[in-house]
Amino acid sequence: MKIVLDSNILFSALIKDSKTRRIILEYDGLFLFPQYIFEEMEEHMDELLQKSKLPKQDFNALLSILLKKVAIVPNEVLLPHKKKAMDIVKNIDKDDALFIACALAYSESVIWSNDKKLKTQKVVGVLNTEEIESI
Repeated sequence: MKIVLDSNILFSALIKDSKTRRIILEYDGLFLFPQYIFEEMEEHMDELLQKSKLPKQDFNALLSILLKKVAIVPNEVLLPHKKKAMDIVKNIDKDDALFIACALAYSESVIWSNDKKLKTQKVVGVLNTEEIESI
């Protein structure tokens, strides 16, 4: 099984020393993460840095460590799945289309997200933190 990280999961691991961070760091494999999301991360970098209460150097070191646990999925891998992904989330949240496309691109993938609305779609499996912890 491959696990696609929702951006909020990664952001949570950056902000707080938590169960989420521990799960990511202790996971034996690599999580999947859409390349597109780095644009979102750049937009929120100041906010993430402020919420983490870490010095910028420590924050960047933590980000580097977390990213070693992530396989970046190139945009061109996601593009063939974008339309289907948009159809799946059109009544949920279009911002989640990238995660759905990523899961569609890799068979037997699930998305790690605490978004209850995203779980309402039935095409791609969505597991919350507690469910991820139990696998």
